[in-house]
Amino acid sequence: MTLLEAFKALFLGLLEGATEFIPVSSTGHLILLQSLFGLDGHADKTFAILIQFGAILAILSAYFARLWSIALALPHDPKARRFVIGVLVAFLPAAIIGVLARDFILGVLFDPRVVCTTLILGGIVLLFVDRMNLPQRHEDATRFPISMYLKIGIIQCLAMIPGVSRSGATIVGAMLMGSSKRAAAEFSFFLAMPTMAGAFVWELGQSYGDLSADDATMIAIGFVSAFVAGLFVVRSLLDYVSKHGFALFGWWRIIVGSVGFVGLLVFG
Repeated sequence: MTLLEAFKALFLGLLEGATEFIPVSSTGHLILLQSLFGLDGHADKTFAILIQFGAILAILSAYFARLWSIALALPHDPKARRFVIGVLVAFLPAAIIGVLARDFILGVLFDPRVVCTTLILGGIVLLFVDRMNLPQRHEDATRFPISMYLKIGIIQCLAMIPGVSRSGATIVGAMLMGSSKRAAAEFSFFLAMPTMAGAFVWELGQSYGDLSADDATMIAIGFVSAFVAGLFVVRSLLDYVSKHGFALFGWWRIIVGSVGFVGLLVFG
């Protein structure tokens, strides 16, 4: 592994951690930059998925006390059990579709043109929903109705298309069903844990034999940098969206998608 490759892994890891939990599509950004760097082979697509483990550990670290209290309450608190069931119900649709459609997603949808299109369209949707005067019936992400958890999980499946954004689909779906902006963002954190962990374990099992020592080193660098950036974002995002909403992220998506299309037209 060269110094340039190490730098690319570091940069892509920072990008993954910085964008994983905001509604801009970390995978979409990685695909565009990998295309720019000339890293668009199967191993590079695997890299984009595996470095998510750093972001997973970041959110687990930030929410450790909360998760531990929920775990301790499970034997005697029906509300805690109901929330855990809700997260699992929301996770199930993406797990099923992810397994069944993995080859199609990696082989067809991991395309810069798809990413640019979904970034722009998703940005428009995010701006529109952010400005709607939606009722806010649910202020606590751990108290959504079970049916709402399932519907959010189904909507999350749209994020199988790179550029849609897992957190973006989750947040928009929750807001349309009456969640406050803060609760919608927080539930996207909770749902990220099993979804990202499942994608990581599945992809590692599928690609483990194809990874070289250099691949493993690049993944380790990307993992560490994703952890650091992800921890910063998780600790600051909820306060930001409570005060300012999601307009910044909508405009960011539109700008990145438009710049991506210009780059594809100029450079091919």
